[in-house]
Amino acid sequence: MKTAPRSLTRETLHFATGELASRDQLLAEIRDRLGTPPMWGRRPGFATLVRIILEQQVSLVAARTLYRRLEAHLGGMTAAHVAAASVTGLREFGLTRQKAGYCHGLALRVLDGRLGLAAVARAGDEAGRSALLAVPGLGPWSVDIYWLMALRRPDVWPTGDLALAVVLRDLKRMKHLPRADEQQRLARQWSPWRSVAARMLWAHYLDARRP
Repeated sequence: MKTAPRSLTRETLHFATGELASRDQLLAEIRDRLGTPPMWGRRPGFATLVRIILEQQVSLVAARTLYRRLEAHLGGMTAAHVAAASVTGLREFGLTRQKAGYCHGLALRVLDGRLGLAAVARAGDEAGRSALLAVPGLGPWSVDIYWLMALRRPDVWPTGDLALAVVLRDLKRMKHLPRADEQQRLARQWSPWRSVAARMLWAHYLDARRP
């Protein structure tokens, strides 16, 4: 088995898709039908963390619309712009009080040096994740998504992702949405490419719901 790299590339994504298909019949069927999944990569940094906060408990379409509106009004998605807007100002653009507080607090941590995102990217998984989890508004799912999409780490399973829970329930013919511990147990078989398995299952989820 090829050793997983620190970050996925399109080449290793393609390789890992084939590796997973050779080990799991359900993933093989998805690969045969849809091919290698999209990378769905995001640029590491403050703007992506804001977008992830906005995506919590709402649809991706709604979050994308809100993010674009906020970015346009601020003149750019930077820590300085978000901090200057204040919590009250952010709420005027459509953010809830909670999310406005989270985004403003994140901006202040970046500006005063309490959170160094370049250092987070260089750190090992445990230290880097701990630094992000210390930020109010960034829970396990948010950090997993940042680790998976922005830093493109190969072996992350974003527990708490509703779409993945639905797909696991359907493919495994479960009677209930799998709990966090059940998801982790089911995903363990796909290590060291759990991030790739998640991408394959997201692709299946989107394809199954295409009009």
